[in-house]
Amino acid sequence: MSGGGLLVAGTTSDAGKSVVTAGICRWLVRRGVKVAPFKGQNMSLNSFVTREGAEIGRAQAMQAQAARVEPSALMNPVLLKPGSDRSSQVVLMGKPVGELSARGYHGGRQAALLDTVVGCLEELRGSYDAVICEGAGSPAEINLRRTDIVNMGIARAARLPVLVVGDIDRGGVFASFFGTTALLAPEDQELLAGYLVNKFRGDVSLLEPGLDMLKDLTGRPTYGVLPFQHGLGIDEEDGLRVSLRGSVRESQTAAPVGEDVLRVAVCAVPLMSNFTDVDALAAEPGVVVRFVDRAEELVDADLVVVPGTRGTVKALQWLRERGLADALARRAAEGRPVLGICGGFQLLGNSIEDDVESRLGTVDGLGLLPVRVRFEREKTLARPVGEALGEHVEGYEIHHGVAEIVGGEAFLDGCRVGSVWGTHWHGSLEADGFRRAFLREVAAAAGRRFIPAPDTSFGALREEQLDRLGDLIEEHADTDALWRLIESGAPSGLPFIPPGAPA
Repeated sequence: MSGGGLLVAGTTSDAGKSVVTAGICRWLVRRGVKVAPFKGQNMSLNSFVTREGAEIGRAQAMQAQAARVEPSALMNPVLLKPGSDRSSQVVLMGKPVGELSARGYHGGRQAALLDTVVGCLEELRGSYDAVICEGAGSPAEINLRRTDIVNMGIARAARLPVLVVGDIDRGGVFASFFGTTALLAPEDQELLAGYLVNKFRGDVSLLEPGLDMLKDLTGRPTYGVLPFQHGLGIDEEDGLRVSLRGSVRESQTAAPVGEDVLRVAVCAVPLMSNFTDVDALAAEPGVVVRFVDRAEELVDADLVVVPGTRGTVKALQWLRERGLADALARRAAEGRPVLGICGGFQLLGNSIEDDVESRLGTVDGLGLLPVRVRFEREKTLARPVGEALGEHVEGYEIHHGVAEIVGGEAFLDGCRVGSVWGTHWHGSLEADGFRRAFLREVAAAAGRRFIPAPDTSFGALREEQLDRLGDLIEEHADTDALWRLIESGAPSGLPFIPPGAPA
């Protein structure tokens, strides 16, 4: 017998689908329900490697953590990793299968993947009491409905009830709820069970008359009003822009243990990926993390992080055009700390031979580390374990570039020269002991009287954050009604709201 299910859709991108999905997962697992997250198709440059070596979106990995289960490729069968405004790498069941333009993907390839997506969902539903699915963008994107495999396409194929989340902080939430409903085909409207208001500020009693009117207009209830709270996001999906909205970066306010703070500048390179690596730095009391795109913003930084990127050569050109490359070279010459992670590590090397991403052949790197990089068509996906600075470290690798290290001191399968470090390992800074040891070295090199807090646990902070999401659902949503939806599906007899989707 298949387990229950629910699709969490949204009136817009960034309405709160990811956090609501995670919150529902945490609420359910706390009441003894065996639950899994699912997103049929994700577009993100922030990804994660499962234990079996599959690449999935980081949001789904965090939702799995909320559900207290091991992440799996089944939870995100299709991942799109943008390489430009017009094309993406397609990752299917955790492995890259090629690059496609948006037109090529939506023109036929996407629809062909529906059976795979439905099959993964059904496999999860066969193993779990409930599967909480996340949609993408809006379910009312009428230009894309014919080939949709992540919103109403999967809902109709699997007969999932749909809950639509709206961000009231943006305004226009009633029009968004009504318009979303009215632009769906009758067969899709049959599955749209109701709404959830997200990020509400103020007195809920002032909102209630509007919710009553919305129910009169659509025949569908609002399942909860979630209050606005800071620091409740989970790992960002959108690596094409910089945002400090959603993680411990925003919520950490503790004073430094030592006399000084430590300032960290993260270069906001194009196609930035897995910039969530720096969340663990910002979790430390007294560490101030900011994203920068100008050379002068590196002057007062105690540590500069060059993060991962889906376009290493493009990022290299960007650093040179903006004067950041020269600023990094000056830092290295002065013995001031620089850390390159994945693509950031690669561009710190002597040369890059790239016939895969940019296809520009061999280009000169920044020459700050004795490394030669050669891009291979086969992607490295791994979960390495090791030791650095006398501490145990675990991480994950996602890269086409293979590094040939010809000097320096070994550092997490990368290398170190003076105060310049480079590694392919994402997630290494989440290891508490290693992070403290690394920050002590950074502080010494920067001449700062900064002392890492002795008791900061990044894992515990993540768990607290997920518990807060679960509390939000438990305290501000109609959980009895939500469970009926998950267990029994959308109620019958939901009215059709004209005009419906265009033919």
